[in-house]
Amino acid sequence: MIPTIFALATAPGRAGVAVVRVSGPASGDALAALTGKLLPEPRMATLVRLRDPKTREALDDALVLRFTAPRSFTGEDVVELHLHGGRAVVAGVVEALSALPGLRVAEPGEFTRRAFENGKLDLTEAEAVADLVDAETSAQRRQALRQMEGALGTLYDGWRERLTRSLAHIEADIDFPDEDLPSGVSDAARPVLDALAAEIDAHLDDRGRGERLREGLHIAIVGAPNAGKSSLLNALARREAAIVSARAGTTRDVIEVHLDLGGYPVVLADTAGLREAAADEVEEEGIRRALDRAARADVKVAVFDATALPTLDPATVALLDKDTVVVLNKTDVVDATVPTVGSWEAVAVSARTGAGLPELERRLTAFTADRLAGSGAPALTRARHRSALEECRDALRRALTAPLPELMAEDVRLASRALGRITGRVDVEDLLDVIFRDFCIGK
Repeated sequence: MIPTIFALATAPGRAGVAVVRVSGPASGDALAALTGKLLPEPRMATLVRLRDPKTREALDDALVLRFTAPRSFTGEDVVELHLHGGRAVVAGVVEALSALPGLRVAEPGEFTRRAFENGKLDLTEAEAVADLVDAETSAQRRQALRQMEGALGTLYDGWRERLTRSLAHIEADIDFPDEDLPSGVSDAARPVLDALAAEIDAHLDDRGRGERLREGLHIAIVGAPNAGKSSLLNALARREAAIVSARAGTTRDVIEVHLDLGGYPVVLADTAGLREAAADEVEEEGIRRALDRAARADVKVAVFDATALPTLDPATVALLDKDTVVVLNKTDVVDATVPTVGSWEAVAVSARTGAGLPELERRLTAFTADRLAGSGAPALTRARHRSALEECRDALRRALTAPLPELMAEDVRLASRALGRITGRVDVEDLLDVIFRDFCIGK
């Protein structure tokens, strides 16, 4: 028998309201045990007194909701207990549920897993639930909601349906050569496969936008020792995240802070100062890590000391490219009304006074939006999506050059399975349905 599971569905700790969810065939019995056989109408919020089934001690006055299968999140009978959020209240209800026969505490993600197994969500929608819970910016929330509403799954299912239809035509040509079928049935599949391969190529060519939006765009602050990198990090983070000292070389390791820039998530990293002769092996390792982080960053913020002009730090200049925002710091000490660093236009700031920081944030937000803003089409959000799509695309390319229809059919089948793995739908019955519908009805 399928066990009934329960867990706290809201964050642990003291709160105004806490929700305990119960899912499974015994959820109604569990509610009846807590309420003394009182079962409210399905989908109707009801205020009831919850009691310990053994001692009949009052636990809480709670708002309860009951959902009957399959009209629930998991597709099973579900009960939600909306409790007062004190720790003692939650602990008492959880203890009472644990003592009931057939109930156990849910494993992490088990409610969502049951929703997938019962056909309430596909894999992309289940992943989106986790993304929505973890979303820290408005852009992450929008992407997760769109995926949870089925935008990504619908796109992949549509592609898979086209593959299934093409495969049915190819298989019909192979299996029924003597039947009265239209001529060139399998040849009609080639333009469909070619167009689909091109669509998948375009979908993959997104510079990892969806994955970056989930994880955050990486921005590395680089520059010479004592250029004000740590002060700039603190100013952008609006807190003392890094130690600031007049002594050069204070930062030895990479320090990260997570920011929300215009609704987009970024990971801002302060790095060790760049110079040719390190003071010791620890600073030398810090410089190596700084250069490595700069090489892997999506955007670099190159900080130059305005008091050192016209001398420019050569190690920092060597890192300048199209993905760099150049910053001229300490302009409260030295006037830089027309900030330029060599041939590079710079943003004049003072990390100490905050002058110029709004313009720097605007520039960084523009960089971030350029890399993360979408064109309207749903973005793939995980490495497993990308891997499966590349496998699908490669199989389609092989199918288009296959010397035999049997080999062509096998590659199309592999392409369809690769797409099916993304959403969790890998069914051979789809092919049989299309063959019957397209070639057998009326014959």
